[in-house]
Amino acid sequence: MADKTNYHHGDLRNALLAAALDMLETEGLETLSLRRVAARVGVSHAAPAHHFPTLRALFTALATIGFERFDAAMRAARDAAAHDPASQLRAAGQGYLAFAEANPALFRLMFTTTRIDWSDPELIAAGDASYAQLAEVCAPAAEHLGIGDPEGRAALERLVWSAAHGRAHLAIDGKIPPGAEAPGAIDLTDLLLGRAMAKADTPSSSPTSPAP
Repeated sequence: MADKTNYHHGDLRNALLAAALDMLETEGLETLSLRRVAARVGVSHAAPAHHFPTLRALFTALATIGFERFDAAMRAARDAAAHDPASQLRAAGQGYLAFAEANPALFRLMFTTTRIDWSDPELIAAGDASYAQLAEVCAPAAEHLGIGDPEGRAALERLVWSAAHGRAHLAIDGKIPPGAEAPGAIDLTDLLLGRAMAKADTPSSSPTSPAP
């Protein structure tokens, strides 16, 4: 049996989550079970039931943590970047990709439709916070393109999201190796903001930096 994880009395929920997050990345989603997580923590197989009555409940809590960390990764990347529209759009994409590469199994779990409870209020709040960043970085592009209606802005956000999400999945599946982008290659930021504007906004940006 794997080494037991110590936890303080009354903190069993967090101990279970920490063990499950580790097992998710090291052993895979399909092998994860409440019984195996309980064994990793060193408690009876019935002990998790108070906090996670079903495996779906555990997965939902893991996805919530994932979205919180995902949101923080994008925010950190944006905070470290210049504040012009192009830099912020590219930084959000870099944070998106970095999170996915660091947490591939959790990233996949977060976007499943059947294994987690999408009516859970905490999961909804965490997901909405992440999406709010997408809306923030897309707003200048919508303005540049003359898109003012809510439907048009939502379509633009989905376009950027699809590009970032697809790029992340290709990367974690090993389909796009690091540094594969050709120097000076056009990216989505160029297309949305106009290449001259995007390059002028980010004079110090690396041409090989991943972008949404």
